[in-house]
Amino acid sequence: MLVVFIFVFLFFIFLYKFLTAYGEILAKQLASLGAKLIISARNEVELNRVRTQLKGKHAPDEVKILPLDLSSGEDSLWIAVEKAESFFPDSGVDYMMHNAAFERPGMCVCLFRWFYEFRNISSAEIPTSKKTSILDVTEEGLKATFDVNVLGTITLTKLLAPFMLKRGHGHFVVMSSAAAKAPAPGQAVYSASKYAVNGYFHTLRSELCQKGIQVTVICPGPIATSNNAGSRVPSEKRVPSERCAELTIIAVTHGLKEAWISYQPVLTVMYLVQYMPTIGYWVMDKIGKSRVEAAEQKGNTYSLSLMLGKKKAT
Repeated sequence: MLVVFIFVFLFFIFLYKFLTAYGEILAKQLASLGAKLIISARNEVELNRVRTQLKGKHAPDEVKILPLDLSSGEDSLWIAVEKAESFFPDSGVDYMMHNAAFERPGMCVCLFRWFYEFRNISSAEIPTSKKTSILDVTEEGLKATFDVNVLGTITLTKLLAPFMLKRGHGHFVVMSSAAAKAPAPGQAVYSASKYAVNGYFHTLRSELCQKGIQVTVICPGPIATSNNAGSRVPSEKRVPSERCAELTIIAVTHGLKEAWISYQPVLTVMYLVQYMPTIGYWVMDKIGKSRVEAAEQKGNTYSLSLMLGKKKAT
């Protein structure tokens, strides 16, 4: 149950365009529910803009800002974790939500014990920001994606977990992706990083659940925001960012181990791969090449027509 003081540490990071909008929406929903927030980012100006737009029992006046860069290394992240904990000396951070996705820039906020981070990244910093053939992936893109999505996320978790274990409770919430549940042609490195994160956190839960640590993994498909609406293909159906934020909060407060958020046909593919892998992988083998071609032509890469065998979707 979500009450006035939500004891959560949210970590939302690096979601290009998606989280810039989605992160704000989530922060606004949490603030309206009475959460005490700490918003953290590399871009302090942008964080101040977000803070002024938050409304709730403890917002905007009690919203704090904590600068943070996930790719800055363990020493820097340790300082950030200590400072976040110091904001709540009598309670500490109970929930931490990761939303690491180097393909898209993002944001992070912290409430009473929520920590949610926001970082703006220019397009020049995102070598994997568009769908590309698996053979065109650069070493720079590979390293940058794993540094943020995997290494930084795991490091931050490792630094915060001892505080949770000492208190005997804590909840890690991971914004993963549908690309971590099924092949994602055109997004091989991004998909690989999300598979890695899923594996780490499901294992973390199995190791620490008897010590009071919970894990919820959120796997969203394509999400609609004000930032991608203008370039969206007319037939491309995306879950509204407001609804995604709402469902994320519901999943977390109900202690779900994993939640999928998407429209069709993405959800169907996820179910096929999960429960009927032979059929699911056969479908993806049939549409993989066409999906990359559709992306190159700025077509609909999430359409039913791809599943039906058309070479491109417009």
